[in-house]
Amino acid sequence: MPPQTRRMSFPRVVIERDTDSEESSSSEEEEENLPPEEEEEEEEEEEEFLENEIEEKVEEDCVVEEQEKKKKGKVPITISLKKVCKVCKRTGHEAGFKGATYIDCPMKPCYLCKMPGHTTMTCPYRVSMEHGVVPAPKRNTRSPLDFVFERQIKSNVSTIKPAFVIPNQIDCAVIRYHSRRITCLEFHPTNNNILLSGDKKGQLGVWDYDKVHDKTVYGNIHSCILNNMRFNPANDGTLYAASSDGTISCTDLESGMSSSLMDVNPDGWQGANTWRMLYGMDINPDKGLVLVADNFGCLYMVDVRSHNKTGEAILIHKKGTKVVGLQCNPVQPELLLSCGNDHFARIWDMRKLEAGSSLADLPHRRVVNSAYFSPQSGCKILTTAQDNRIRIWDSIFGDLETPSREIVHSHDFNRHLTPFRAEWDPKDPSESLAVIGRYISENYNGAALHPIDFIDTSTGKLVAEIMEPNITTISSVNKLHPRDNVMATGSSRSLFIWRTKDNSELVQEKDERRIILCGKLSKKSNGKFGGESDDDFDDDKFNSKGKKSNSKKRETKTSSYSLNKFKTKPLKSSKRNPS
Repeated sequence: MPPQTRRMSFPRVVIERDTDSEESSSSEEEEENLPPEEEEEEEEEEEEFLENEIEEKVEEDCVVEEQEKKKKGKVPITISLKKVCKVCKRTGHEAGFKGATYIDCPMKPCYLCKMPGHTTMTCPYRVSMEHGVVPAPKRNTRSPLDFVFERQIKSNVSTIKPAFVIPNQIDCAVIRYHSRRITCLEFHPTNNNILLSGDKKGQLGVWDYDKVHDKTVYGNIHSCILNNMRFNPANDGTLYAASSDGTISCTDLESGMSSSLMDVNPDGWQGANTWRMLYGMDINPDKGLVLVADNFGCLYMVDVRSHNKTGEAILIHKKGTKVVGLQCNPVQPELLLSCGNDHFARIWDMRKLEAGSSLADLPHRRVVNSAYFSPQSGCKILTTAQDNRIRIWDSIFGDLETPSREIVHSHDFNRHLTPFRAEWDPKDPSESLAVIGRYISENYNGAALHPIDFIDTSTGKLVAEIMEPNITTISSVNKLHPRDNVMATGSSRSLFIWRTKDNSELVQEKDERRIILCGKLSKKSNGKFGGESDDDFDDDKFNSKGKKSNSKKRETKTSSYSLNKFKTKPLKSSKRNPS
């Protein structure tokens, strides 16, 4: 159908004449007998008269139409170019990012510390070297459990804090590796060079970053967001994954064959209000159970050996809220830590696990993105909440009503991003180093970059902030290697491997082709790989109506780039220009 254009409808003027009359008047006869010159003059006068009549009628019709529109409530559209704030919807000011500078709404509290009276740029916690630490209150909570802990567990923890080793230089990368944003990362438990990654589309990536080009993406495992991954403790070639399609998958990494352990939506799509999505996940090695939690606050348990569900679902958080994190204590696996959207992190005893039987409830002011036990002793707890706070509890045997420390950090986002999670360094014997990405960008020599922060949780000090001038996206997913001085970063759809400067230079001498571009990439003229956006505007909800994806293993065409083109001189924190 051809496009139709709207045209102005002018009134049609019809001049009626008496053609049926048999006799003509004397005036008509006189007109017929006029000379040709006088006839032309009269015709011109008639045409002018008709044009005037048409203009008058058009003006009258326009006035009538405007009056009718006003009666019907249709008012002419007026366009005003006033500044409107996206936060409070009021005029006269703006809020948001302008380059590397975040402008606060004057009607709202500070975006960083959530306190009124100042803006983000003048926030005292932003310029503080300790990122705003709330010290632990002095309290006497000595109990018999404390003495048992100090003798049996704490004796294995080093009392002398060693120097922190920070991976601060890009060693290799795969640009645009996944088709959607990366949601989780996991290192292989025995093979040091294997990194596994999951994305929003449900795909599973297996990458050997030592060989760089050895990479595979499995697209037939889940049909939407892959939220969590865990290895089978008895078989490191088997991976369990929990997804928003409501299934737990068991995947053989060699063949890529996958089977479903549990499906919490056996009847398929029955509407958004009944669809269950799986988020938090962990494995209890002592009992051989896969633990997984859903978006209704319930916990499920699946036997690893029989691949069958054991028992009924247990309500461990507020009904109707997501349970986004689960972890068993590394020393005492019967202790379970959970966190969710009901603003709580909770500790459970799996030997008597039932609704309302939590050992401790750790309150937060907003949604809790993650909660982790310390990796070696299991006595500390590290949580990340959406109120821009990182909280630390120094002892699970002490007073858990208030945290030992609160560290102000920028990770409250207003985009479609994977949530930020502060994670322990598993190699740190003092159990004090944590890593987390930063949301609010900083001005580094004119470039708006989002650093990755290493924080000493015992003092709250910023140990290091690492960045790469060519990475302009937000690094929301970061994972430290359990054995090597390596860190993996998932930034939008790309993967980056960081090493310490000395180790990275040794590897580069062997092979300079350490940067791989997958698929099409809009490379900017200044050499930055920032053509892809962090924002993901598609809805996170399951939209496949319960149907499984039939896509097969995806093989991507790659092209290699020299690392020398990508690598630049690392920027030091002293070069930051706070605006």
